[in-house]
Amino acid sequence: MAALAAILLLPSAASAAPRRAIVLLAPSPPSAAVARASATAVLARNGLRRARPDTPQVGVMTVDVPSHMSFRRFAARIERDPSVRRVERDSRHSLRFVPNDPAVTLQDPLARSGTPYQWYLAREGFPAAWDLSRGQGIKVGIIDSGLDSTHPDLAGKIAAARDQDSGPGGTADEVGHGTHVAGLACGATNNGIGVAGTGADCLIVAERSDLSSSSVIASLVDATDKGASVINMSFGGGRLTFGELRALRYAFRHDVVLVAAAADSPSVEQGHPAKDLQPTGTGPFLSEGDGLVVTAADATGARASFAGRGSQISIAAFGDTGPGGAPGIFSTYPTNPTQIESGDTNPPSPPCPSCRTSLLGDSRYGYLSGTSMAAPQVAGAVALVRAANPKLDNLSVIRLMKSTALRARGWTNDLGWGIVNAGAAVQGALALAKDTVAPKAFPRGGRKRRVGRHFTLRWRGRDTAGPGVAPAGVESYRVYARKGRGRYHLVAVTSSASIRFTGKRGSEYSFYIQARDLAGNIEKPPHAADFVIRVRR
Repeated sequence: MAALAAILLLPSAASAAPRRAIVLLAPSPPSAAVARASATAVLARNGLRRARPDTPQVGVMTVDVPSHMSFRRFAARIERDPSVRRVERDSRHSLRFVPNDPAVTLQDPLARSGTPYQWYLAREGFPAAWDLSRGQGIKVGIIDSGLDSTHPDLAGKIAAARDQDSGPGGTADEVGHGTHVAGLACGATNNGIGVAGTGADCLIVAERSDLSSSSVIASLVDATDKGASVINMSFGGGRLTFGELRALRYAFRHDVVLVAAAADSPSVEQGHPAKDLQPTGTGPFLSEGDGLVVTAADATGARASFAGRGSQISIAAFGDTGPGGAPGIFSTYPTNPTQIESGDTNPPSPPCPSCRTSLLGDSRYGYLSGTSMAAPQVAGAVALVRAANPKLDNLSVIRLMKSTALRARGWTNDLGWGIVNAGAAVQGALALAKDTVAPKAFPRGGRKRRVGRHFTLRWRGRDTAGPGVAPAGVESYRVYARKGRGRYHLVAVTSSASIRFTGKRGSEYSFYIQARDLAGNIEKPPHAADFVIRVRR
């Protein structure tokens, strides 16, 4: 704890920077010997006083700015010196946000030396993400075995709760699974107790469920109606029911990001609801899928031995420590005895009395391994992204989470698009937030043409943004068509810059293309058709 105290006692990042100037010497940079001589000469010629020792290796010296002179006037005077390349303000950086929850920094005695309880947070970029977004105002739906609402890391974080099998208001967690998942997603952060949830200040919509299809359907709809922006589903298997598909589509149409755990077996079949969100064969395609299917990595960065793999996988997060590590991922655990500890689960499992542990004398914490632990970490990251840029719709968020994930190469069978990188995802969301300029589609191959029955339309897209703003990039194109002088109808949405059609002989068709970028900007319909196609008789 002494190390943590030392961090917290550093000077406040908000305190004013001193009136000092950084002087960059010429040439850029000089040798250390030249820099030392130049610095001494510049000090003498301009009557300056060193504010700290020089850094001759990079040709930099730091001097005090006279109290009677503005910085601009001072810089203009010193920059006239032939040995000076540039004068800059001595600004002050802010400390990275380090939550005071002990599990973030305290060494885990069951892990390798120097490993904190919540080692996975830094590995997945959460400290960098918290500098930019705390998930405030975002509700995370958690469909699970309930949660312990008296837990100090969960009390006050519950926006709504419903027991779908008994009635409103119930949250009790007899299993232990739901409390662990809830802490990973939205455990109270920076409250000086226990753990830091990945979604920091996000709120929980707790849906206690026996995981029957009817209960999951009710939970999905209720969480959506209560304003959840992301719903975590750390369960799977069972049969496909069209009722569940309707409920998933209901949530998706209401702009919810759906997150499902992959199978807890090294199978290419992830079961439902995972494969409903990322159907077979769609994982390798960035824009495919209606949600995120999360597999588990271990501390080595490889897929955990028990975790699902294959083309139904979207992304990964840490769900295990691997050989020689702690017994699992550390998070919150109920006050009451749990079925996981006794083995009285459904289906039955071996008793796990060692799953419960103590943190600074508090026994309401535990270790569990599984894709169930990986999924809520991704859900928490999504909460940070949605708070950073509320303008992004669910499909844009899903694509952003995939495209910013940590990986050595593109999509792989083991980890999908890679291990979640919360910092990069939030940075990407903020960059997209600044892009308010719609992209454009430009027709290729001639606007008016006479063709045979089978023809291909081709175009190119271009996305721009305001001065100094990075464009979000074109996400997709909407193709509208009409026959003769009829009304335009949407006939396709594609990420490709071409599409093939079959027309009727002797007919005339008009088409226009609308480009949409990752920031949600959509091109306005043109005044005239992009293509006028006459099909030969």
